[in-house]
Amino acid sequence: MNYNDRYLLLLSEQFPDIASVTTEIINLEAIMELPKATEHFISDLHGEYDSVSHVIRNGSGNIKEKIREVFQNRLSTSEMNQLATIVYYPEEKLASILKDVHDEAARNEFYTLTISRMIELAQFVVSKYTRSKVRKAMPADMSYILDELIFKDSVLTNKGSYYWNIIQNVIELGAANRLISALSELMRELVVDHLHVLGDIYDRGPSPDKIIDLLAQQKSIDIQWGNHDAIWMGAASGSRVLIANVLRICARYDNLEIIEDGYGISLRPLVAFAETTYPDEGINEFLPKIDESVDHFPEEIKQIAKMQQAITIIQFKLEAQVIQRHPEFHTDNRLFLDKIDYEKGTVVVDGKTYPLKNTVFPTIDPNDPFKLTEDEEYVMAKLQAGFLNSERLQKHIAYLYSKGSLYKVYNDNLLYHGCIPMNEDKSFKLVVIHGRAYAGRALLDQFEKAMRQAYASKGPDEDANPDLDYMWYIWQGEGSSLFGKTKMTTFERYYIEDAETHEEPKNIYYQLRNDKACAESILEEFGVPADKGHIVNGHTPVKERKGEDPIKAEGKLLVIDGGFSKAYQPTTGLAGYTLLYNSFGMLLVSHQPFSSIEDAVENETDIVSTRRIVDKELDRLKVRQTDVGVKLKDQVIQLKKLLQAYRNGTIRPRVV
Repeated sequence: MNYNDRYLLLLSEQFPDIASVTTEIINLEAIMELPKATEHFISDLHGEYDSVSHVIRNGSGNIKEKIREVFQNRLSTSEMNQLATIVYYPEEKLASILKDVHDEAARNEFYTLTISRMIELAQFVVSKYTRSKVRKAMPADMSYILDELIFKDSVLTNKGSYYWNIIQNVIELGAANRLISALSELMRELVVDHLHVLGDIYDRGPSPDKIIDLLAQQKSIDIQWGNHDAIWMGAASGSRVLIANVLRICARYDNLEIIEDGYGISLRPLVAFAETTYPDEGINEFLPKIDESVDHFPEEIKQIAKMQQAITIIQFKLEAQVIQRHPEFHTDNRLFLDKIDYEKGTVVVDGKTYPLKNTVFPTIDPNDPFKLTEDEEYVMAKLQAGFLNSERLQKHIAYLYSKGSLYKVYNDNLLYHGCIPMNEDKSFKLVVIHGRAYAGRALLDQFEKAMRQAYASKGPDEDANPDLDYMWYIWQGEGSSLFGKTKMTTFERYYIEDAETHEEPKNIYYQLRNDKACAESILEEFGVPADKGHIVNGHTPVKERKGEDPIKAEGKLLVIDGGFSKAYQPTTGLAGYTLLYNSFGMLLVSHQPFSSIEDAVENETDIVSTRRIVDKELDRLKVRQTDVGVKLKDQVIQLKKLLQAYRNGTIRPRVV
């Protein structure tokens, strides 16, 4: 018996007779004729939970667009805004609306009208899906009622009183709020069928942990890792140098709560060490970037500054050890502690001597500057144990590994966070990994392999996990697809006044990506048809204020850095971009900054979004033309083979 016959026998267990096979073929063929479902692309979330949650809830404005299509000439702008807010935040908005409505008749009238509108909107939203898919998406406790109301027969008007009675009974039984919430949940899930997250969930903002909890609720999602995700993934794998990087960034952006409160990792050893080792003078360069609207105790700011200073020096020492272990990284230009004249207070960078802004180095032995002191070793051992033993952190990082990758090809679009390292002649840059040189797609495959092996071998013994050093290189190496620059000037920014030393030249990719031929060569490298494929790229904020266009290479490459990080918004002039890809084509959506959930609920404010058509399909795309359609067509082929086997007697129908 060959492989195909064995496969058909297994398939016959699921479809035991001619009738069941025929029914499934008809069902799959019908599904392939439905309109292509909507994909939603977001990037660079940077811990900004409220903004991210809102964009996911409103589907980058897709909910409001559906409301306009259904109710454009029947509801006022105010009524449409209220309906949209109910869909986004049903519990909160209903409580706000009804808090002063004490008359029972008025409450019942509001519920009846709102539920009727919600049902009509839901019928429109689910219209491009099969009943089976919609039923699976329904909240279980309300599935029967939702099924009756959404799939009601609009032709047989004699059932009008039947549907009316269902709604009235729901209201009388005190279940109106739950029904409205269930309708909202269903629409929010189906208005976008699949979510793509192009990296950088972590750092800068306060709540990356809450974002991952939110993403874990999405039924259909993929994640392309960003450089800031990579350092957390490396830290959770046991890399002390990346633990130091994570803590330095959290201290710099006043986000240490994510470490202690979010992930339960004690910082007491670092606090005690910093307080006893670093004096008050010399902390100016390490003062955290604080939110001026939040009150801070002055001594707390000083404490955070000392912690940042302490962990920064530890980071430089640990990085030096990695650099010395790996001459193939070509990162010797990142060694500085041995270039300092500790008596004169100067440092040599690229052959030029600069005065230091800060000369406080209480833990450095000029004769062995890269060696950790006993206290620093103790602090890092405690922190490493904390990261490795944090149950919630390990759960979140495991989720990133399970749903993520460095790049993804989906429906003829190539998705990645950073760049494809290139040379000026438009060839792909060669990078040595474990003694062999790789470029282009093969390079990203090797980087991903190293990242997965580093986590698979996680533990306190770094010597037993050589891929941890590659995690550091992926964070800031010149050939890294996630970094995309020649160097990371962390030392210079802290210690040297001259701004020229702060520059971080980008890989030539960021110039070449404006060229259509270059974009097409990248698509071809990853097996994507250059004539109809696109590159979707995150990582770099689009400076719209300076006239930069997110659509590059004559529409072949789209930059959608979400701009959620408030630190970027004064520079970019907006809150970034997201992308929608539905059966009509691609829409690039630009966003203004989000105020707050409270403001959205009370004042019905929304993220102001502007849509821009990128690609418009001449004929509406069907499921048949998607990656899902390819799988369904293959299933139909196999089912037809099984049908033929039943008919010619090769396989006997099963008795059920």
